[in-house]
Amino acid sequence: MTAQPIHHHEPDRVPRNADGIAAALSGERRMEFYRELLAAAPEQAEGVLRRWWCEAMLDTDTAGDRLTAAALDGTLPTTTVEDLIARRRQAGSLVE
Repeated sequence: MTAQPIHHHEPDRVPRNADGIAAALSGERRMEFYRELLAAAPEQAEGVLRRWWCEAMLDTDTAGDRLTAAALDGTLPTTTVEDLIARRRQAGSLVE
């Protein structure tokens, strides 16, 4: 069994390396990223890169501002876990 992402993204939008992540972040956030990465022990560096890659992906998402505004305004569509499970069962994509 394999898991496939529901929403695909352009894989090259933010490369999964320090240079790619830094290039996607704004000046102040870029410095925060570098400070955290340089202060990390070797066994922590992967976690720092992973977290900041997620931050960089969010920062470069063209729908990000619209989604943030909708969340803050309380107008972002939501669903319950029960409804989500029911939809996945109906679509045949829920393995039990």
